[in-house]
Amino acid sequence: MEFTEERDLKYLTKLRKELIPCLPSFCADFFTGIGMRTTALTRYNYGTDLKLFFDYLVSDGAPFSGMTASDITVKDLEGLTKIDIERYLDYITAYYSSNKNAYLKNRDVTKSRKLSSVRSLFTYLYKSDMLSENVTLKVDMPKIREKEIIRLEDDEVIDVLNEFGKSDTFLSDRKNSYNNNNTKIRDNAILTLLLGTGIRVSECVGLNVKDIDFTNNSFTVTRKGEKRSILYMSDDIAAVLSDYLDFRQALLEKHRSEDPEALFLSLRDTRISVRAVELIVKKYAAEVTPLKKITPHKLRSTYGTALYRSTKDIYVVAEVLGHKDINTTKKHYAAISEDIKKEAAGKVRFKPDNNPDSPL
Repeated sequence: MEFTEERDLKYLTKLRKELIPCLPSFCADFFTGIGMRTTALTRYNYGTDLKLFFDYLVSDGAPFSGMTASDITVKDLEGLTKIDIERYLDYITAYYSSNKNAYLKNRDVTKSRKLSSVRSLFTYLYKSDMLSENVTLKVDMPKIREKEIIRLEDDEVIDVLNEFGKSDTFLSDRKNSYNNNNTKIRDNAILTLLLGTGIRVSECVGLNVKDIDFTNNSFTVTRKGEKRSILYMSDDIAAVLSDYLDFRQALLEKHRSEDPEALFLSLRDTRISVRAVELIVKKYAAEVTPLKKITPHKLRSTYGTALYRSTKDIYVVAEVLGHKDINTTKKHYAAISEDIKKEAAGKVRFKPDNNPDSPL
């Protein structure tokens, strides 16, 4: 079974067994309605957001206090007002979760996503003639403050990659010995691929051995929406991947893997997880840039910025990174917008006919 198929089955099962039974019956129709245009992971995330919404509606002091979430009907939703939705957003700013036995906080960006999930449900019900009005459209989205985009500078990228040439990356001799013998070659391949191609961490962990084509220096990734896309790599990246595959083969001769098709394997000989890759990135980046919180997405930002500066073509960057909307490319990749404005300066110059030497 392909990685994406296995992941979809996992989240579809969780949605059906863990979430839908806790939600109003009409939510099952909603998930069916969006099934053809969303992944199982997306529907599962909608489900967790909707569970929080309906749990709030039946909490003390809320509109349906005393009811259970599964008993709420579409007719009940007709009675909700704009202020009810706004109170929900205020509630999830900081609330107590009985499931996690802890107080949880949500930033504006998370509150915006959760409101989007509720809007999607109400939009579906409205378009299905089950609701006479979509009250959620009256509620403004939380204002998301733009954060400084963190990325690695060129010299920091080189320093991170140079760490793999050292035998004493870490302070502990035991840690260095274990790293050199077990994980360094794999980790080098992962970071080199992320930095050299800008793929998402989910695309990285989803790669299979058969997706790599050394003849054309290319590889095939599964993008968002299950779209398969061919990307290309440099000779340097191909060489690092080739070394890792030799190392991987030697490991598999000693240990049997539960997922022999997976390109990157964990120390348990299973497909490596997103969380494991996040920890690998953190481990090496912290040695070079301890003041920067570097994640796989920051490496993607690093690549996107470098690619734009090399090509000066934001459409090329968007295509390579797999962005459907070019505004996503402009918004999330450091320095691109600033570079565009700098490039524009002086490109247009007007001179009076009678004074060709005018500075204009």
